Amino acid sequence: MNEKNTIGRRNLLKTVGAATLESMLIYERAVADTTQSNAEKKTQKPEHPQVPRRKLGKTDVEVPCLGLGALFNLVEKQIILEKCFQLGVTFWDTAPDYAGQNSERGIGKFISRHPQARKKLFLVTKASDAVTVSDVERALQASLKRMNAKYVDLYYIMDRASGPGFVGHGLSDPAKLTDDLRNWCKSAKKRKLIRYFGFSTHKNMAKCLAAAANLDWIDAVMTTYSFRIMQDPKLQASIEACYKAGIGLIAMKTQGRPSERIETEEDIKLAGHFLQRGFTDGQAKIKAVLQDKRFSSACVGMENVSTLTENVAAALDKTKLTSLDMAVFKEYAEATRSSYCAGCSYICDSALNDVYCISDIMRCLMYYNSYCDCARARELFAQIPNNIRSKLLSTDYKAAEARCPQNMPIGKLIAKAVSLLA
Repeated sequence: MNEKNTIGRRNLLKTVGAATLESMLIYERAVADTTQSNAEKKTQKPEHPQVPRRKLGKTDVEVPCLGLGALFNLVEKQIILEKCFQLGVTFWDTAPDYAGQNSERGIGKFISRHPQARKKLFLVTKASDAVTVSDVERALQASLKRMNAKYVDLYYIMDRASGPGFVGHGLSDPAKLTDDLRNWCKSAKKRKLIRYFGFSTHKNMAKCLAAAANLDWIDAVMTTYSFRIMQDPKLQASIEACYKAGIGLIAMKTQGRPSERIETEEDIKLAGHFLQRGFTDGQAKIKAVLQDKRFSSACVGMENVSTLTENVAAALDKTKLTSLDMAVFKEYAEATRSSYCAGCSYICDSALNDVYCISDIMRCLMYYNSYCDCARARELFAQIPNNIRSKLLSTDYKAAEARCPQNMPIGKLIAKAVSLLA
């Protein structure tokens, strides 16, 4: 398809019309007003529609079903936090390495301006850059200081996702869930520094979730989950095990998109189907995840007010996706699977001796293409050890390509990553 026919997602949203999205919010507000009793009207009620809440696993708290993935500079974008708070999107997920600490600092700025708001927030951050338990403690104390908070509601552990030298904030190896970490977790809760503990995972998710289901000290897990990987039987079995064990489940990477643009015939077909149903394909992807009641929340990156409004409208809308809608998603996922890394790195890594970071490089490309976050993509790529980066273009990836369940052209994508990010 030529450049003239390429339709940006934001342009497509404009085509639908902002009035359509606003009308969904107005409708929900009208319903709330008309069903409210006279007695209720005498009590204080929210001025804006509020995102529905769900219980977080076996904990005693409810969280909004839509969370803010705050990968960007919140110091400069306080308006996002203001609007989130107005609409009940009070689940804020951050990390020390997001926007060079300016995500956490932005939350701290908000709390300093609205100290009474802290008790309504559910703050989540991660032990980025931590290797030892002592590192985890130092990372938490630094995060608390940046966020102007005495405690975090949920704290995630991470591991070095690609071996020595590569820093991540997700768990890929359950062996990192040690007794020492469990003891630290117990201590941090006793000292009231954290309320709950868990991990995020976007690599080897099924394996990590299965391990969590057998650990009574893991309260919640945030995992990659989207229409693309819902059919994975191993992942579904692990999710079910966690759900039955009472572990709170939070979905991330819900859009499952390799690119920000609508470029192919498959993209246009998908978008067209859901526009006829009354919402964008992005809204439909969130609804598909939230229809899985095992998940307490979908954590989504929302860097501007229009995206926030669109996603809140999807969470408020009570229209259910049909079996035909899910079949359309499944067909699209199959037709475009070679463009999406499902994070099953143990498969491709086992095919190579010297390069063990294929899924991490694919994640860098995801930030570059899907999130249009070139700086973060290059920052993560630069963390790959030099001895590995020097071999990327000379490595034969045929064995890994032959094992890849997604049939990804790994060699071409690695070469693209090097040209864009090195």
